[in-house]
Amino acid sequence: MSMTITIFINGEACQMEPGITVAAALLTQADIFVLRHTAKRKEPRGIFCGMGVCHDCVVNIDGRDNVRSCMTEVTVGMRISTS
Repeated sequence: MSMTITIFINGEACQMEPGITVAAALLTQADIFVLRHTAKRKEPRGIFCGMGVCHDCVVNIDGRDNVRSCMTEVTVGMRISTS
């Protein structure tokens, strides 16, 4: 039996396996592919490099803006907001 934790994505409670990144949770568990839009041209951005080099995957986590989702593991009660 696999243990799960509860996180909140855009206000909705989701059950996730511990130890995965926020990016993996958004893509595989919540089917969210667009994480933000560019300020000037409103172009969609999602996971690009997946290893912390670019900043396309930034989201708001627990009130902190511009957190790279590919470099952050999910934790119990984490609140994630995409734009």
